[in-house]
Amino acid sequence: MKKIIGATLGNCVHVAGVYNFLNLAELCGYQTNFLGIGVKPARIIGALQEVEPDYLALSYRLTPEVAEKLLADLKNALQEAGLTGQKMIFGGTPAVAKVAAESGLFTRIFSGEEEASAVVSFLKGEETDEEAGPRGDTLLERMGQKHPYPLLRHHFGLPSLEETVRGVKTIAEAKVLDIISLGPDQNAQESFFRPAEMDPKQEGAGGVPLRREEDLIRIYQASRTGNYPLLRCYSGTRDLLKWAELATRTIKNAWAAIPLFWYSQLDGRADRPLTAAIQENQAAMAWYGERGIPVEVNEAHHWSLRSAPDSVAVAAFYLAAYNAKKAGVEHYIAQIMLNNPPGTSGIMDLGKALAGLELVGRLEDDRFKVYRQVRAGLASLSVKPYVAKGQLAASTVLGLGLSPQIIHVVAYCEAEHIATPAEIIESCELVHGVLKNYLYDAPDPTADRRILARKEQLITEAELILKAIRALGAAKESDPLTDPETLAQAVGLGILDAPQLKGSPAAPGRIKTRLWQGACRLWDEENQRVTGEEERLAGHSRSG
Repeated sequence: MKKIIGATLGNCVHVAGVYNFLNLAELCGYQTNFLGIGVKPARIIGALQEVEPDYLALSYRLTPEVAEKLLADLKNALQEAGLTGQKMIFGGTPAVAKVAAESGLFTRIFSGEEEASAVVSFLKGEETDEEAGPRGDTLLERMGQKHPYPLLRHHFGLPSLEETVRGVKTIAEAKVLDIISLGPDQNAQESFFRPAEMDPKQEGAGGVPLRREEDLIRIYQASRTGNYPLLRCYSGTRDLLKWAELATRTIKNAWAAIPLFWYSQLDGRADRPLTAAIQENQAAMAWYGERGIPVEVNEAHHWSLRSAPDSVAVAAFYLAAYNAKKAGVEHYIAQIMLNNPPGTSGIMDLGKALAGLELVGRLEDDRFKVYRQVRAGLASLSVKPYVAKGQLAASTVLGLGLSPQIIHVVAYCEAEHIATPAEIIESCELVHGVLKNYLYDAPDPTADRRILARKEQLITEAELILKAIRALGAAKESDPLTDPETLAQAVGLGILDAPQLKGSPAAPGRIKTRLWQGACRLWDEENQRVTGEEERLAGHSRSG
């Protein structure tokens, strides 16, 4: 095992930088030893002779003129001790880093302006373009390069194609994120392959007006700069297989995001009958699975966005992963939207997330790997920008308790308007700031007994819902949890339901919920009390 020893020089008490560096080194497989604050040259030399480390990591963050004298003294002491061949690393402010570079002592110097991925690459001994950082062509390659630092993703799509092309280039050059998720406008999502059916009044609504294959190629070419971010695109609300082929061919779609029940008559974003939509969505999952491309089934948060009880959201979280696995997907992205619905407390948020992750974890094996992606709930952000910035930072801290491999950054401004490149860059930098302070040595919030109690409660309730769906399709030869007719029937009968689905041709919308003690719970309107799935499903069975 490689070894690193670290210390601060002179009278510098700013230990956070070197301490975080050593924590990161441990995560990369190093044995580390922190000598302390304001360490003198004699002690440094003694440690070098005793430990014989691979690297000596030094930090100084005060006056550059003093740093110059300290480094000169250290250089003389090393020469007198015959230790001139040591590999040394320096960390400090940009001004002090310049002095360190002039000393000629250091193999590598970090000024705090680098991406964390550059530090990880250095510790792993990987040869990367220092200016660009990691350039993995696939999601799994990029994940491996940046681990243990999570990848950052942001969605982007302006109502103008030209502005979107320029914006992608600006974001790539900023080198603040790893994945740009393209958001086509509603016309493109529904009718890209049926242009005659597009509604001129909806031009640019909700995203970039993609109209030709060449539009996607231009966007991809614009991203080939900076840190060369990966690109991905929404799945489309119909013609999902055509969209899959198009996105993979033009932008090398980093992973697919496909619903199970949605973009159908259930939510009105497409005219697909629910059974047919489920069949088409499953076919799209299988298409990506056959090609080894990761898949995200963006399912559970749609139920919570419509005020479904947390129990239904957790059951849907499991159904999404279960269907992906059965479709042949090997690399699965489990997206966890926090603060959803708005008013959910941090304790209940983590309990809900951990319940879903534990259920999905039961599916993991040699052929099915789950990766965690967290994000802030868009509906929870304030229209006041400074308040929203605080909410974005707080949500990021909460999500880090789930050890995500991907953070889906939601720009602080999006409750009020579509994010510009400048606002996306600023939002990503806010998240980088949270990661710098909180990622490597933070308390574990998931050990809280209240969180664990909520997790166990939701697992029990979700299992009752899944049991009811299995019973619904028990007479069929097919697996009820993947059978489109059974799943559609489960929605139609209200086993899976949400209050805001009232009026949908595919769901009853009879269920009632209330935010109570920080969680979205089933509500008995007649008796004005919180209830549970056992009581609800028993009543459903009697009425059926």
